[in-house]
Amino acid sequence: MRVLLKISDVFDLDILQEIQDSFSDATGFATITVDYKGNPITKYSNFSKYCLSVRENANCLERCYRSDAHGGIESARSGKPSIYICHGGLVDLAVPIMVKGNYLGAILSGQIRIPKEEMDSLPIGAAIELTDFSDHPEIQRLHDETMVTTLDRVKASANLLYSIANYLVEKQMIHIMQDELHNKNLELMEEVKLRSEAEAALKEADLKALQAQINPHFLFNVLNTIGRLALMENAEKTQEMIYAFSDMMRYTLKKEKNDFVTIQEEMEHVRNYLTIQKVRLGERLNYSFDLEEEVGEVLCPFMTIQPFVENAINHAIEPNAAGGSVSISARKKDGNIQIKVVDDGIGIPDKKIDQLLDDRSANDSENSTGIGIQNANKRLKYYFGPQYGVIYNKDVERGTEVIITIPLKAVPGRELNV
Repeated sequence: MRVLLKISDVFDLDILQEIQDSFSDATGFATITVDYKGNPITKYSNFSKYCLSVRENANCLERCYRSDAHGGIESARSGKPSIYICHGGLVDLAVPIMVKGNYLGAILSGQIRIPKEEMDSLPIGAAIELTDFSDHPEIQRLHDETMVTTLDRVKASANLLYSIANYLVEKQMIHIMQDELHNKNLELMEEVKLRSEAEAALKEADLKALQAQINPHFLFNVLNTIGRLALMENAEKTQEMIYAFSDMMRYTLKKEKNDFVTIQEEMEHVRNYLTIQKVRLGERLNYSFDLEEEVGEVLCPFMTIQPFVENAINHAIEPNAAGGSVSISARKKDGNIQIKVVDDGIGIPDKKIDQLLDDRSANDSENSTGIGIQNANKRLKYYFGPQYGVIYNKDVERGTEVIITIPLKAVPGRELNV
């Protein structure tokens, strides 16, 4: 019998509350998460004084509930964020929480104003018309004091929440799928002829674990940094950071059915990651890219480079008060492609290097980059052969130099000038 999932089965509610609070601090939007029945499962973050005042009236409260329910249902129907106007004349958004096509609930946010010409393009929620508060000057005053933003920022915020929700769902579903896979393997191992299928399934599980490797600590660092930037400046850098982070999340989630990307696409993902880290670390981080002409069209497994760059940030740059630099290059050599990730940190002991590349060694559950490095190396050898993969240059005097070797294979239909 199939068990129906609840949001609490997918999310750690304490972490969800922390993400919700951080998002509200960064954007100024009110935010809450509800289940599929519309019942709140988190506490409201940043609830507006206007909405609190409106909800003191029983009739208005009922219209608010209908508006919230409409937003969640509309987002579930379309499978994407829904932006609409509530009966009180404010802009709200609803982000669906979906698992395998099933609607578990929604993240509701908003309670803000946008310019009238932009508001005219939005649908009204469950209410047929807006509630008239012209005879209530105090409520009207609170309405006029609510936060004003733009439709583009509302859309960017909706996309960010959508990426975060999908990332967290994907991360937890991987654990559920791995449990299911384990039970299935126990049955498959009884029949020798199906052993190869079990091994292939395990490799697929490895890939899905890799797709969820951006850990919650990094996620919280990003959101907190967005919050600090929002206080310091007027949106441009904040918007840049939101877009970079959203692109990272979309890249991580959209490749689940295609393990191959071009080196150019992988480099863009790494560039987005470093853009965010540069905002967080400031002058402590310097980085550079060197991509030889034509190399960008070469195919590589998804998430081949990012684990090594993340490892450099975590172990070479961040622990050093003065910071440091990391360089990423991709060049043709001896009929193959060599990708190098070089940092100027204190380096890695030889014994630790051997551990990182030995897939027989025990994985440190708290070290997601270690798991990512092992998976990247295993997948390179699995797809291309034992002569390819990852090595560390142990002869460097300082820092760490990672060399990733892959064959020259281009996107079908595109020729390489080698």
